[in-house]
Amino acid sequence: MSQTAAPATGAASPRRIAALALPALVVLAAEPLYVLVDTAVVGHLGRVPLAALAVGGTVLTLAAWLGTVVAYGTTGRSARRFGSGDRAAAVAEGVQASWLALSVGVLMAVAIQVGGGWLARTLVGGPGEVADAAAGWLRVAALGAPGLLLAAAGNGWLRGIQDTRRPLLFVLAPNLLSALLCPLLVYPAGLGLVGSAVANAVAQTISGGLFAAALVRERVSLRPRPRSIRQQLVLSRDLLIRGVAFQASFLSATAVAARFGAAAVGAHQIAVQLWFFTALVLDALAIAAQALIGAALGAGDAAGARALARRIALLGGACGAAFAVLIAAGAGLVPSWFSSDPQVREQAMVAWPWFVALQPIGGVVFALDGVLIGAGDVRYLRNLTIVAALGGFLPAIWLAYGLDLGLGGIWAGLTLFVVLRLVALLLRLRSGGWAVTGAVR
Repeated sequence: MSQTAAPATGAASPRRIAALALPALVVLAAEPLYVLVDTAVVGHLGRVPLAALAVGGTVLTLAAWLGTVVAYGTTGRSARRFGSGDRAAAVAEGVQASWLALSVGVLMAVAIQVGGGWLARTLVGGPGEVADAAAGWLRVAALGAPGLLLAAAGNGWLRGIQDTRRPLLFVLAPNLLSALLCPLLVYPAGLGLVGSAVANAVAQTISGGLFAAALVRERVSLRPRPRSIRQQLVLSRDLLIRGVAFQASFLSATAVAARFGAAAVGAHQIAVQLWFFTALVLDALAIAAQALIGAALGAGDAAGARALARRIALLGGACGAAFAVLIAAGAGLVPSWFSSDPQVREQAMVAWPWFVALQPIGGVVFALDGVLIGAGDVRYLRNLTIVAALGGFLPAIWLAYGLDLGLGGIWAGLTLFVVLRLVALLLRLRSGGWAVTGAVR
């Protein structure tokens, strides 16, 4: 394999950003788009299956966030190696990240088989139809966790070497297959809610296998190196803690919504999955930022990295504003795609104004997250997320429960969380302290 790296300084052009961001956009959108299809299919089974999917899907979001930790940490390290001219070292980061991802995925699958029932009852607030259905869905869907995490590691190292074509194929094809399987298994095959879990696990396993095969084709050593894996785990600890803070926040939000009733948690599932979808689509710019910022700093181009960061922040805000217009226009129509229950649709409208307002703010936040991750400035991101979660989001949503503010209170808390992050990220960008050059930070 060639040892040639992509140019760093010229990589900040709008065309180069688009070349990395657009394929990443499809990859990022594929999984949440499948979840939206899944939500629409299950939503027409009734209120209880939709509520169960909301609870079970939120738990499995933990696996997706752990995958994000692995992918983002790997992208930054691989991109710096790639920018310094050492492609083999960039791919080697992917090998060890894949072993780490596979191990975590297997542990998660086993843990959910053992404790899925307890977790579902805890989130719902006690035993019942929703808890039982959520536990059954979880135990099947969790079998795809190893493949999901393996695919995340694969996305990380391939983005680091600025290859966005293969991730596009390896994610899109399995998710298209699963989108076809889901309605067939739920309805004609008669599996109901469990059919959606089977389709989910199939897609994730196939995708993980494709990324593993890509590593084999690189013809590098595939031997696990425990010392390197431990080092990667230590280097990723800040992203991991940051991911745990996110998960605690969103799990708590689902738990609070469940306590407002099945209609409220069903509406929260619709709104939050649409939020995850738009967030990940906007995150395509952050993926481009990770690869380009890492490569620029690896090549010693701090000035180019700072200029790129400003450009991507502006693009993120513009894309978020465009999403806000589309979402506002669809307020009277979109919730009916996911549920025929009038109470669920009514509750969705409570969250909708907050959902619209979050888009432009989130666009800038996600773009700057990508800049700092690509620069390896993850300790700052860790501290920021913890402060925003513990000082804003979590107190706000539990206050909403205590004061019986309903779904609007939950989404007001989410808005506070994002605004706090925006202010702190803009201050960090202005300081320039994140732009440290070299192959390894």
